[in-house]
Amino acid sequence: MKIGLLILFAIAGLFLILEVGLRLIFGFGNPLIYIGDTRIGYLLAPNQKTRRFGNRIEINQYSMRGGSIDKKPPPLTLRLLLLGDSIANGGWWTDRENTISSLMVGSLKKKEITDYKHFEVLNASANSWGPRNELAYLQTFGNFNAQAVILLINTDDLFATAPTSLPVGRNRNYPDKKPLLAITEIINRYLVQQKPIPELQAIQQEGGDRVGVNLEAISKVKQITDNSQINFLLLMTPLLRELGEPGPRDYEIKARDHLTEFTKAQNIQYIDFLPIFNSIVDAKSLYHDHIHLNLQGNKVISRIIEEKILQLLAEDKK
Repeated sequence: MKIGLLILFAIAGLFLILEVGLRLIFGFGNPLIYIGDTRIGYLLAPNQKTRRFGNRIEINQYSMRGGSIDKKPPPLTLRLLLLGDSIANGGWWTDRENTISSLMVGSLKKKEITDYKHFEVLNASANSWGPRNELAYLQTFGNFNAQAVILLINTDDLFATAPTSLPVGRNRNYPDKKPLLAITEIINRYLVQQKPIPELQAIQQEGGDRVGVNLEAISKVKQITDNSQINFLLLMTPLLRELGEPGPRDYEIKARDHLTEFTKAQNIQYIDFLPIFNSIVDAKSLYHDHIHLNLQGNKVISRIIEEKILQLLAEDKK
């Protein structure tokens, strides 16, 4: 009897150590949760904090990555609004200090910019958002009195499908509630096979001119910024496999050409990072995986965005 109790206590103790370790060291048991939205599709639920694999993540009251903000910026503040997907967001692999938006703020604070005392780069982004999600966010929340809107997309976003809330609570990457235990999250995330979502599969097979539809969404973002008389900057990062030779696939080249012609016709400030990355020795070292950037990649993106925005603001003063 005593041996049985000892074994039971030992198992319970090991279970407790494992649970605590998974929570404290890796952040399991406290994932970011999502909410559905009829226009945007889905958002990171507001007012969250967590730590995943040692990286600190905070979501503010407007479902942005970062701390809480005022709807209107304080006086003498340069406020920029960054819209994007997981590349802008940084995901679990990026600490709050190493996101593109945070790196820009840190750099701007070090510069002698006489017109401003405060600097904010708002980061409205979520995994797998496309131009239509980002447009819907801007239409829903407004531009937060930013002096410029920056839309950061990647090549895949040219083919993004319509916003939908179907993944929320049904796909393990978009949970709508916290798991009971960290061990439960591990089991569901890594050991249980993901069930397909038939309705989502239908959306992912969206036909027609998908590139054209997404460019139309970008055009509407441009219209909103024009109506507010603020700057708009569009940027696109390449997939890892697009670097070097043989480069983008034929359908991607066609979409890229369409985008370039579109930005010229719409008079959109556009930066394509493919030639920029190709000019960097060992550009593959900028990537966390096949699409997302690491800290070094984020530094390249943030530096170029900052340079272009400051150029546009200087031109506005002339």
